[in-house]
Amino acid sequence: MAMAMILAAVSCGTRGQKKNAAAEAPETKAAEAVQEKETYFHAIDKYLIEVIGSQYASGEVCIPYHDYISVDESSQDDIQVWGSYWVDNYNVVGDTLMFVSGGSHPGKMHVKQDEAGHFTVTGFDAVGDGSAFLPTAKAIFGDRFEDFQTALSDQNHREAVRKAAIAAYVEKHGLSAKVYKDYGWPAVEIR
Repeated sequence: MAMAMILAAVSCGTRGQKKNAAAEAPETKAAEAVQEKETYFHAIDKYLIEVIGSQYASGEVCIPYHDYISVDESSQDDIQVWGSYWVDNYNVVGDTLMFVSGGSHPGKMHVKQDEAGHFTVTGFDAVGDGSAFLPTAKAIFGDRFEDFQTALSDQNHREAVRKAAIAAYVEKHGLSAKVYKDYGWPAVEIR
């Protein structure tokens, strides 16, 4: 599970695009599976940035990260991805990414693959807030609920996933940031 989260964090770009089968070198089925997951995980990142991240106070950069609980790929018209999704907006101040806004959005993403092989998020079943949290989480995650609770309660794991997502974003976009900082907390080294 941790490998999928880290791979998803760096999935932006063209790495998940399908290649000409005749021109590509032999690859393992595992590598092909990772490429497919990166592609629809990229669609999820795009949704988190454009739809959810845009609802928060804006920053100069928006970095999503996620803890994937389970994936059902049985239908390309409705790939279902259960997870604990986070979106953070930052301003770049010298060598520091200063946290501006963001939050947690657990639930189930619905992703569709079109005939050209492109993936799009078609819906998001979000866990409710406050008193609606527990009943909606149980309904959305079903028999995956215990796995969800385990992931949600592991702060150290979530911070490791966040740090990996930030490091991948900084590297991909050539930012000078060396640390990230939440208000009232010490700065954390990115690498």
